[in-house]
Amino acid sequence: MPAEDNDVHFEDGLTVALRRAGDGFAADDRDGLVAGGLARGRRRVLRRRAGTVTGSVLALAVVGVGGAYATGTFGGGVEQASVATAPPAVARNPLAPPVNQDALVATFRRTLPPGGRLTDVVARGTGDPLGPMVHGVYDDGQGKAAVGVGFFQAPPGDNGFSACPDKESVPYDACTAEDVPGGRLVVFQGYEYPDRREETKSWRATLLAEDGLVLDLSTWNAPAQKGAAVSRTDPPFDPAELKRIVTHTAWAPVLDALRAPADTSSPGASASPGKPAKPVKQDADRADPAAFNGMAVRPTLLSLLPKDLSVSAKGGQDGYGYAVADDGEGKSLIQVNAQPDMRDVEAELFPEGGYETLPDGTKVTVRRQSGEKGGEGVVMWTVDTIRPGGYRVVVSAFNTGDQAAPATRAEPAFSIDELKAIATSEKWLKLRK
Repeated sequence: MPAEDNDVHFEDGLTVALRRAGDGFAADDRDGLVAGGLARGRRRVLRRRAGTVTGSVLALAVVGVGGAYATGTFGGGVEQASVATAPPAVARNPLAPPVNQDALVATFRRTLPPGGRLTDVVARGTGDPLGPMVHGVYDDGQGKAAVGVGFFQAPPGDNGFSACPDKESVPYDACTAEDVPGGRLVVFQGYEYPDRREETKSWRATLLAEDGLVLDLSTWNAPAQKGAAVSRTDPPFDPAELKRIVTHTAWAPVLDALRAPADTSSPGASASPGKPAKPVKQDADRADPAAFNGMAVRPTLLSLLPKDLSVSAKGGQDGYGYAVADDGEGKSLIQVNAQPDMRDVEAELFPEGGYETLPDGTKVTVRRQSGEKGGEGVVMWTVDTIRPGGYRVVVSAFNTGDQAAPATRAEPAFSIDELKAIATSEKWLKLRK
């Protein structure tokens, strides 16, 4: 599959925005670990590995971002600590009373189905700088199950929380997306580990409100997100229950406490009515993330593929695209991630002596390494580039059409020179409006 596995440690490359090393964190540190912010977390996971997945619900499915917020712990997996780098971007409404952790727990219990017990509870209220969440173990007599709910703010302009993930990027059993009063709801039924090495299921309901506030409910069929034996066939709440819980009216006081006043709820809004906000001055060569057409990444990639290849699958999300191509000698997956401004991590991604510089100032790094999803004999070739101003394009190719499946050929269908030509194409500049 084009997306990363949940438990891969990104040694080099493109994805530091959705996961970062967490092996050294103990379970007792769970509250500290949740100092994770979506915006900064997404940026950081975007840098460590070629083929990163950037998009919201897809990111939640692959990395468990929402679960990280909800649980306050990452269960010992390296993949999720990447979001544990800054407090969640949630507002505080001074006009609404805060909801303390005890009240938040009581609200969660109120929304749960009758007949079950919630124990081992960890919680934070709306006034906590790390953001509100409740996590516990739910027991309805059919097996203990970890459950949790968390709240965070979607990054401005990010609509990925309103759609199901790309099934080519992350395997799952079912997913629905629908409009509900006041927002958009996605109900996802998948797995904690995309390669299914353990049968821990991860089901979640993600509610995106019209103002960008996200309520994310996560459930598992084990008493812990990771490291615990499966205790039941499925998580305790079916899709109808997941929907009922996240859309319950009992959450209204919590959501009200997190919503900023109307004049500051959107980026760039003026703090004083009637006074327009001052425009932000951009560097001449800097890519403006707000003006970046991430949805054009997939068609741009397809337009750059050699014409003699047949494409059997294609897809992607905002900022990410992939294709499965065949030159007659076997399928080969190619994927790209475009990121408009990565200057703050440029030195880490492109250390001195580790890249070549093109005449236009673009830095280029080439990596050849084993595949990261467990497929036997799979190799991954990556060309990582960053232009002056921080515009990054990373392209990876594999000697298989599915990273989790065995290799279908000796090498990818794309040479390093072809990958360089794709990554450095002037067509990527057209994505900046």
